[in-house]
Amino acid sequence: MAFDFEKDLKVTKTNIPGLLVFDLPVHGDNRGWFKENWQRAKMTALGLPDFGPVQNNISYNATKGVTRGIHAEPWDKYISIAAGEIFGAWVDLRPGESFGQVYTTRLDPSRAIYVPRGVGNSFQALQDGTVYTYLVNAHWSLEQKKTYTFVNLADPDLHIEWPIPLEQSERSEADLHHPMLKDAKPMDPKRTLVTGCNGQLGHAVRDYVEQHGLDGFEFVDSDTFNIADPSVYENYDWDLYGTIINAAAFTAVDKAETPEGRKTAWRTNVEGVVNLSRVATRHGITLIHISSDYVFDGTAEQHREDEGFAPLGVYGQTKAAADAIISTVPRHYIIRSSWIVGDGKNFVTRMLGLAEQAAETHKQTAQAPSDQTGRLTFVADLVKGMFHLLDHNCEYGTYNLTGAGRVASWYDIAAKIFEMEGVDTKYIDANSVDTYATQTGGSRRPHHCALDLAKIRETGFEPADWEKLLDQYVAKRKQNQD
Repeated sequence: MAFDFEKDLKVTKTNIPGLLVFDLPVHGDNRGWFKENWQRAKMTALGLPDFGPVQNNISYNATKGVTRGIHAEPWDKYISIAAGEIFGAWVDLRPGESFGQVYTTRLDPSRAIYVPRGVGNSFQALQDGTVYTYLVNAHWSLEQKKTYTFVNLADPDLHIEWPIPLEQSERSEADLHHPMLKDAKPMDPKRTLVTGCNGQLGHAVRDYVEQHGLDGFEFVDSDTFNIADPSVYENYDWDLYGTIINAAAFTAVDKAETPEGRKTAWRTNVEGVVNLSRVATRHGITLIHISSDYVFDGTAEQHREDEGFAPLGVYGQTKAAADAIISTVPRHYIIRSSWIVGDGKNFVTRMLGLAEQAAETHKQTAQAPSDQTGRLTFVADLVKGMFHLLDHNCEYGTYNLTGAGRVASWYDIAAKIFEMEGVDTKYIDANSVDTYATQTGGSRRPHHCALDLAKIRETGFEPADWEKLLDQYVAKRKQNQD
């Protein structure tokens, strides 16, 4: 045997981000040898991603000199040798600064390598009867194959020193004609599915994607993708997706207290989330979900992420149930927010309209609660925070995200809007959320809705002051009207 026995298990990082080489302990005697070829607990402790393999492939190479690649496939793989030895070459074909980086090494039964999605893989058998085996974390399909990308084994710009000259090697016809690096197509990112795309959050995600030129986003709404219908999930190859942004929700707080509304709220906000969570867990997808301050009873003046649930109404109950379900997904971000303002009808647009009426009629036109306090969240800032968590690979979990600044009541905000429009605040009646719920049979509401923002700030994201965003929002509406 040419390889070393009884080495310690260790990992070595390479010049290609995420490409990891493992030295494996191999135990041998007169009968042969034994090794733990892949050991999840020990290797993840050393930095191997918990990539969740679903398929094991084996390549038998009959003669020395067989050369395969360079292929980048849409999955992560863990490569090892069962017999023989290879010379391997890996080329980063992911878009970004590391595109075109090359790493080479030899592998025998005592060494293995983890290859992240989008890194081109190739090898040359150095012994007859070499057996090359690899675990992958996505099932092969024709749809997956369409996303492969390649670079030519013989590209001089790669500076790969093949032990056996390529003209003396055994290569496939396809490998002979792959493009040079300068013409190679970078690996497309995994797809992102955005549900509820016609709501204010969905619109804001679409705007962000368009403004930043992001690829691979698919937008669906309830007419084409009802998250509560299990059958719609059968039409997707989920191994092609890396992220789901769930912007679909039933948010009619008072309607949720009615017999029909209660059913709809539970079906969308809970049954739909069960379906999304099941798919995300099974396929290693990152699931992003928007939660609400209504999961709390509002007794604390500001709510931390780890506060226990105590919802006062059906809507809050469904959101709390959804949070509990999503927290079981290995890769998840629960973004808890409140008082969201985006495109379309909302509290701000309603108050602007009522201020205009008051200016014309000189009569009381508006009502706003003075006993419920919080901060506005402008949806564009919410989406910025969401992509911050994704782009910076922040720790999975729950994050509060609202506007920053002072805590104010709905009445305070209405008064500010009237003042911005030059209308006397005497035309606003300061009412009570408790009285409103009693008189209308609507949902009870928490009195204190402000969320503690320390955790999201620790990631490096600073939420914008809601009052500054309110000024910009109103100014932009006036420009559009003009």
